[in-house]
Amino acid sequence: MTSQVEDLLLDRRLVFVTGKGGVGKTSIAAALAELAARSGRRTLVCEMDAKGALADALGADALEFEPREIEPNLFGMAMNTEDSLREYLRLFVKVPFLGKIGPLARTFDFVADAAPGVKEILAVGKLCHEVRERNYDVVIVDAEASGHIVAQIGAPHVIRNLVQVGMVRDQTDWMLDILHDPATTAVAIVTTPEEMPVNETLDLVDRLEDETGVAPTAVVANRVLSSWFDDDEMQLVSALGDHVDLLVEAVGKGAATVVAAAHIAEARRAIGAGHLERLRTGLRDAVGDVPMFEVPELFTRATGRRVVTLVADALESAEAT
Repeated sequence: MTSQVEDLLLDRRLVFVTGKGGVGKTSIAAALAELAARSGRRTLVCEMDAKGALADALGADALEFEPREIEPNLFGMAMNTEDSLREYLRLFVKVPFLGKIGPLARTFDFVADAAPGVKEILAVGKLCHEVRERNYDVVIVDAEASGHIVAQIGAPHVIRNLVQVGMVRDQTDWMLDILHDPATTAVAIVTTPEEMPVNETLDLVDRLEDETGVAPTAVVANRVLSSWFDDDEMQLVSALGDHVDLLVEAVGKGAATVVAAAHIAEARRAIGAGHLERLRTGLRDAVGDVPMFEVPELFTRATGRRVVTLVADALESAEAT
């Protein structure tokens, strides 16, 4: 029996994972990749900003443009402008390059700074090429943060509007066919139950489909605090708080600390739950019902691959709300 996350996200061929910086986007992308590989899918996970966080999360050596097998069914790569340009010229313009193309890449950078979407289309084109060639069952993208993902996914549409005929126009057409097919491409937005990440998620949802033609597929709420107390237990905590002096006399000063900690923990959980409810309401108002999966706060000192495995386990058992 497959999980809801598998059915909704991993059955697609191309999955972009984005979110505000600091919400755990890379950990979620790595966890989805582990879950996909675990299910027997030949999986490529790609880090778009090439900062090295994905390799650290997977416990792997530094990733390069050429995909490398990290473990059975799981391959990793990092996007690189010069290498993506070289591959583009080799595959589509049929220009062979045996060495570095530094001067050409610098010229390209100059042009790209003046023409929106040029750099982005090389990166997205590489991903779409892997999907079109069916080299992998699923390509998972540790994409740019939510402030930049619209430009990244929307690059083929921008270039298509700039170039009306010719080879470049033809290539944007097949990229758009892939990106605009909801059975092929998914976008997962990662957030946390806090004010600013929720605000940025809602802002991205408002812009994403209008500016790129790609609708959000799911939201992953990361680091969600679970409720430690049911209603009866919270009533007891409140009653103890009303008589904390007597409790201290009976069992010692530590009792006051325990009661205060219980109140603080429940207050934090309630505030987070309020932010997530506001997010659900905003999603319904903007684009209708978007499935949300919750990943609990792990409360672990573990880092790297151990954390990714714990998150993958949580996603595997998560149910959409």
